Amino acid sequence: MIKHIVMWKLKDFAEGANKKENARKIKSQLEGLKHKIKEIRSIEVGINTSDSADSYDIILYSEFNGSEDLKIYQNHPEHLKVGDFVSKVRLERKVVDFEV
Repeated sequence: MIKHIVMWKLKDFAEGANKKENARKIKSQLEGLKHKIKEIRSIEVGINTSDSADSYDIILYSEFNGSEDLKIYQNHPEHLKVGDFVSKVRLERKVVDFEV
């Protein structure tokens, strides 16, 4: 199994919305992929509640049966649509993929 974790810091204002609104949009869009991409074993998206300067604004935790399923997910047109939006509203992105 592959665990795929991504964290983003968001711009204060982008695409006509503030950071909190964009975080909610990202959460909704990513969680909606569960019903569109069969390779997703599980997916969870959390919006940060800490006011620490070191914290990120939103996190994605997802699981896949293997690296091939992760690649299918990453290249799926529905995922690419979400990624396009995220790239417009983010400042930073960190990712970790690991096998268990």
